[in-house]
Amino acid sequence: MFSVIIPLYNKAPYVEKAINSVLSQTYREFELIVVNDGSTDDSLNVVQTFFKSPLGNLGAFSPSLGGWGVLTQSNLGVSIARNNGVKVAQYDYIAFLDADDWWEPTYLEEMKLLIEEFPQAGIYGSGYFLIKNGVKRIAPVGVERTFKKGEINYCRTYSNTLCMPLWTGSTIIRKTIFESEHGFKPTLKLGEDFDLWIRVVQKYPVVILNKPLSNYNQDVELANRAIGEKLYEPYEHMLFTDYGALQSNPEFRYLYEQLALYGLLPYYLTGKNEKEVKLILSGINWKDHAFKYRLYYKILPIVIVQFWMHFLKIGSIVKQKMLT
Repeated sequence: MFSVIIPLYNKAPYVEKAINSVLSQTYREFELIVVNDGSTDDSLNVVQTFFKSPLGNLGAFSPSLGGWGVLTQSNLGVSIARNNGVKVAQYDYIAFLDADDWWEPTYLEEMKLLIEEFPQAGIYGSGYFLIKNGVKRIAPVGVERTFKKGEINYCRTYSNTLCMPLWTGSTIIRKTIFESEHGFKPTLKLGEDFDLWIRVVQKYPVVILNKPLSNYNQDVELANRAIGEKLYEPYEHMLFTDYGALQSNPEFRYLYEQLALYGLLPYYLTGKNEKEVKLILSGINWKDHAFKYRLYYKILPIVIVQFWMHFLKIGSIVKQKMLT
């Protein structure tokens, strides 16, 4: 039923736990496809300890249903790695898991039941845990505590808390829909999942199981995470993507503006992508958003905002050290 895709780039300390969490699933009708994205550490050797057969090369890959396989490619990025994994997938539903995250044992079993109960949907998600500074907490996606499962309005739900209701490691999508949308955009290095999900949810129902069944590991070194202090070129970041007619959708527009006001601040303060940032900010409906953003972007001098952000960063570091 499920093809599980694990993109792998320099995650040697983590990938064993990820793979074990797949192999320990209570539901067994799945195949596992690891896509090695040109790792330069010991990641591939760790994977080889699980699989006895020779490693496959892209284009010469034919795992049996219920089996496994490893694709090898040069370092082309996570979007292409996932897309190449889906190309050889043989089951109808695609489940993604990054190499530094892991599933609870009943994830696939409970997602199968969700799919059977809501066959009309095109994309499915579960709740998930956030792990940061060794502390595990339930991700506060924007549904009511009493909500158990069912269809959601993706943009409205996301806007409630700005915590992803569809996080890649807890999301399952029909293969035919993934293919019809041409998968993840190869150029995107940040927000490639948001970009695909937002295209899908405009056409198909979204169903959520409000139960944490996956684990999002935020304790990985920043150097090995897309979300960190790195600033991206416009073609690499989902905030600089042209969403065309979607921008006229009020619910999408509100969500996008919230994400932009939060995510563009480092670019604004450093002058990175200055032209693109100014263009996005010129279209913001400021009255719809928190006053602090008007302070940051329109009222206070940049040097004051820079100082304040530096102060907040130091405070966060001190707090982390106190917790560890």
